[in-house]
Order: sequence, then structure tokens, then C-alpha cells
Amino acid sequence: MHIVFLNPQGNFDKNDSYWTMHPDFGGQLVYVKEIASEMAKLGHKVDIVTRKIDDPEFPEFSSKFDAYDDSPNLRILRIPCGSKLFLNKELLWEHLNEWTNNIIEFYSKEGKLFDFMTGHYGDGGLSAALIKAKTNIPYSFTGHSLGAQKFDKLGGNLSNYDTLDKKYQFTKRLTAERTAMNYADIIFVSTNQEKEEQYNHNLYSSKTNSLNPLINVVPPGANTKVFAPAGRNNINKVNSEKITYTINRDIALKRRKLPFIILASRLDPKKNHLGLLKAYAKNSEVNERTNLLISLRGIENAFKDYSNATDEEKLILDEAMQIIKDNNLIGKVSFMSINSQMELADTYRFLSIQKSIFALTALYEPFGLAPIEAMSAGLPVVVTKYGGPSDVLFENGEEFGVLVDVLNIDDIGKGILKVLNNYEYYKAQGLKRVLSKYTWESTAKAYLKSIKEVLNNVVKQKVVIDEYFMKPNEALIDSEFLKKLL
Repeated sequence: MHIVFLNPQGNFDKNDSYWTMHPDFGGQLVYVKEIASEMAKLGHKVDIVTRKIDDPEFPEFSSKFDAYDDSPNLRILRIPCGSKLFLNKELLWEHLNEWTNNIIEFYSKEGKLFDFMTGHYGDGGLSAALIKAKTNIPYSFTGHSLGAQKFDKLGGNLSNYDTLDKKYQFTKRLTAERTAMNYADIIFVSTNQEKEEQYNHNLYSSKTNSLNPLINVVPPGANTKVFAPAGRNNINKVNSEKITYTINRDIALKRRKLPFIILASRLDPKKNHLGLLKAYAKNSEVNERTNLLISLRGIENAFKDYSNATDEEKLILDEAMQIIKDNNLIGKVSFMSINSQMELADTYRFLSIQKSIFALTALYEPFGLAPIEAMSAGLPVVVTKYGGPSDVLFENGEEFGVLVDVLNIDDIGKGILKVLNNYEYYKAQGLKRVLSKYTWESTAKAYLKSIKEVLNNVVKQKVVIDEYFMKPNEALIDSEFLKKLL
């Protein structure tokens, strides 16, 4: 089969540039790359189609074609639309009709369209619907994170809808997601919680109630080669030296061999770094038995200077530094710039030898790929109970990590101590869970099984796209319709 992954936001290149540095270069790029790579290994022709960018701040994305050295059946295809410069995802909506026309034109010139497409996030899903309207090619939709959940997390309601809409483009995003859901031949979600709660939100219910049989739960996985447990000589020497240097720089001499609690998510209020830091400060047993390592990207020594952080990141770091100062945590907390997936995996391996723990205390996590990668590398995990991780870490009465109420800092501390006191058990449970259920090969095979079923039972469907997306200069969407669903 020839399968196309549609991902207009962020971008892809062989070096995974900017991953975790920008909200548009987040987990969905890992997800797309890994599934596409596994499909290619299974003998299928696969394209990741993204947006061509001619921007001096993003020089890696200016060529039309790119590829990964170890995936001969997989190519990265960049198709232009709108501005030549990088655009945040909130600004892409009005350019997607042009983008999809250019995609169709490209493949037509190559001589043959593809067999199936899979759209990612709301913009990729809408793009798939647009192409289906023009070609009848079937598609799947993977939302990753949905606008309705973001709206709820921001305290959205009827009274503030217009204010939030102006900043986050919720009317466009929700309309795009509803369109993508309505015309998808199949929807892929990561957990039962995502299927049963997120896709049945009031803002989608009229589109998804009839689609539930078409929603397949297919969990993502870890790259078990990259995120392998510590073994003989599988930690890069340069990375090992960097980790050692950082620990020696920030951690008091007598504490350097203690276990670490590792926070590896990007600095974002919803990731709740400050909640964990407050829990660490309050629980004297936790901060006597462990150190805290907070990963950053591009900030070499946060204790000296973080002027290159974004304004939002600065606010988090300002408060973090105050908590550290007020609670006498100097010598117990380290900030480390982790700049690649391999460096992150080496950090996990290195610190697993000291019986360290991975923590994710996000206020809400749609799925939680990061804990799976940490478990694959040999770290037991303490993770938010809000969202998808509750399905990942608990099943049929069996625990594979510790779930905590991140709104209760005492519960975070208790969860950390639970892992510290049962370390080998939770380490083994984490590895068991990854290998039994969460590998990218199994994810790709589940995708392919569903795709083949769709292709064997294709029903031609008339697709009606909201006029806004077909004629971007005529913004005809009426937000009043969505407000009635709240």
C-alpha cells in the first residue's frame, strides 16, 4: 500500500529538529514518525506530508524532500502553502485548502495518487477531509489532543467563549475537528478514556455518537531500541559526561549518588512542574532521599541565566527559583538542557542505575507517551491520574506504575515514596507493560489491519466541507452553533 501521513503543523527532518522546543513540535511528531517508520519497515510505501517552510529561523525545512537514513521506504514531503515562513498551528487553518490542492497536484504529476491517508491533529484531519472531498480517497483521523478538552482546561464557557476564541481560534479548530470526525473512515484513539470521554464531549457529540463503532483504540508505543534499559556500554560517553557535569554542578557532594526524580516534559503551565516542586519541598522524606532533575531545552544553566526562555517559561522558572530558595533546596535540584531523544534516553539509563524515578504531574494528559518511554528505559513512574495514563498504568486490578492526584501535593509525595519503597517491583512492572502492549511495531500493525479493512469495504461518500475552509477569504463560520452545544 501507499499511505500518506498528513501533518501540516511542526515539521520533520532526519535530526528531529526542535522537538520539545516549541508547542507545535510535540509528541504527535514522535507518534507520526514512529508509526510511519514501522509501516515502511513492513514493506509499505509511506510519505509524511508536511508544510514547506523557507524561513531563516527554521533552515532545516526548506527542501522539498527529506528522508530518514534507516527508512528507505519512507520519505518526508514538504508542500508549500500560504506564507513561506513558519506559522503557528493557530494560523494554518485558512491555508489548508491551498495546501491540499497542492498535494493533489504533486501526486498527479508523479502519475498516481495514494491508497490511504491518515490525518493528525485537527489540521491534518481537516486536510484529509478536504482531499477526500476532491478525490474520494479514504482516511483515518487521529486527534492527539482535542480543542474541546483545551477549552475546558482554560475554564471555557458561554461568557468567555469569544475571548478565548480570538486567541486560540476555537471555532475554526472545533469545526475542523467535527469535520474530520464526521467524514473519517476510521478514527484512532490511544485509550478507552479518550474514546468514551473526549470524543463524546458535547462539542462533538452530534458528530461522534454514530461513529463509535468506527473508533479504534490503538495505543502508541516506545521505541524500545532508543529507550532500552541500561546495559553494557549503551550510554553514550559524551552524554554520560554531560550528565555527570550537570549533577556535580548543581547537587551537593554528599547527595550525588541519591536517586533522582526526573521531570522531562516541556515547561508549560499544564505540565505542572510547580506542583511537583511544591510536593518535593513539602515532603521532607522525599527531598532527603532523592534529588530533583528538571529537563529544559536550550537553557544550559538555569541557576545562572534563562533569559532565552519564552515569557511563559520565565514565569514558571521565576516561581520555581523562589520555591527552591524559600525551602532551602539548593544542592537538591538540578536543571539540565536535554536536546535530543537519544540524550533523553541516555539520561534515563544513566539515572536508572541510581534507582531514579520518572514523574509526570500534568494537570491533564491525553495519553502519556513520555512515561512509556521512561518505563522502557528502566525507570518506574509516578504519573497524573487525569487522562489517558489511568488506562496505561492500571488494568484489571494490576498496577504498572503509580497514579497520583496532581491537585493534591501530599498525594504526589506519597506516590513518590510508594515507588521508592517498592522500586524493583514497579521497575519490572513498567518494563512488562511496555513489552506486552506498547511498542510502535504493534501500533503500526493495528493501524494497517484497520486500514486494510477500510480499503476492502470502501463506500463512496459525499463530503461537504464548511465553506470557510474552501473559501478562506470568506470567514462564514458561525460560532453560535458551537455555543449551543456547550
